[in-house]
Amino acid sequence: MTTTIIITICVLLLMGYIFDITASKTKIPSVVLLLILGWGVRQATTVLGFDIPDLQPALPILGTIGLILIVLEGALELKLDRSKVKLISKSFFLAFVPLVLFSIGLAYMFNYYAHIPLKIGLANAITLSIISSAIAIPSVNNFVDHQREFITYESSFSDIIGFIFFNFIVLNETINMQAFTNFFLNLGIIFLVSILATIALSFLLSKIRHHVKFVPIILLIVLIYSIAKIFHLPSLILILFFGLFLANTAKLKRFELFSRFNIDSLTHEVNRFRELTTEAAFLIRALFFLLFGYLINTAELLNVNTLYWSIGITVALFIVRAIHLLIVRLPLMPLLFIAPRGLITILLFLSIPFEQQISLVNNSLIIQIIVMTSLVMMFGLMRTKKQNKEMPLDFNNKPDKEFED
Repeated sequence: MTTTIIITICVLLLMGYIFDITASKTKIPSVVLLLILGWGVRQATTVLGFDIPDLQPALPILGTIGLILIVLEGALELKLDRSKVKLISKSFFLAFVPLVLFSIGLAYMFNYYAHIPLKIGLANAITLSIISSAIAIPSVNNFVDHQREFITYESSFSDIIGFIFFNFIVLNETINMQAFTNFFLNLGIIFLVSILATIALSFLLSKIRHHVKFVPIILLIVLIYSIAKIFHLPSLILILFFGLFLANTAKLKRFELFSRFNIDSLTHEVNRFRELTTEAAFLIRALFFLLFGYLINTAELLNVNTLYWSIGITVALFIVRAIHLLIVRLPLMPLLFIAPRGLITILLFLSIPFEQQISLVNNSLIIQIIVMTSLVMMFGLMRTKKQNKEMPLDFNNKPDKEFED
């Protein structure tokens, strides 16, 4: 039985790798195929009568580690300079404003139709309002650099803002001045922790001479993230900050503070660390979506009681996205379609306290919206045409045509 399990996992992961390398040709995001593959394995085990233990508890563990690695992987690819200021500001605006407005609007809908208290409705609505960096970032690997950077920033900001917003609503019984004071205090603490942890981890990365050095760094990142999460700190900020710091080590030579760092050596180590992070992120992401696909219940996927809500929510979120893309003067194609819900939605959904859970936001609704937004992204990517050469970013008062793929 052990050998059978090992063979099955290896075959599934190799198929996931094939999905990843063929995505540029098929325009089908690998995560969509992984979900289908996982679901297919579930049907096969049912037909063959295999007794599989409950794998549900492994989902949030893989999801948390996957989220850390995926945000870190994306941040390690981002270069900071003055030319990126407008790109970052627009991506932050597009992550922040639609998320907040859509969450509040959906909470009011829950209140109007199901008489759910606004605060409880908002906690549930936030989970459906966040773009999944775990799906968005790997799905745009074939985009040109500025498009990929924009999606990486936007989806990472969406994860971080959504995580902070969710904790703020869930952890405060009443929204008053004390709640805002604690909120800004936590932000200050996590920024301080991020700076200190980044400097310490970077120093270790440049100084460790043991042949095993990258895995301990990743373990320390996961450890710090988890400890910060226990204290309800927005720990994804740490991951983004650390990744951006390492991605821009060449700019540190001008600061005397980093004179003890061997910058050239650190830059070399960062390149190796980036490769390991990419490999690890692929492995955990593939395992997560295979497992999530396996855990999809066909009856929940086809539940007509939530189908109207899921279709309405999916249509509404793309309408809101289209409006804000026009406001910031960015082209609809292909950015409109890159708004999948996924890993972060599942993690937050599983984190909703029992007393704040509502029957309307259930497994069926979550699964249907994740599948629908992933399919919209898939068909959107199929419509885009491969761009032969890159054009420089030029944020001005007219639509940025260079974003079109």
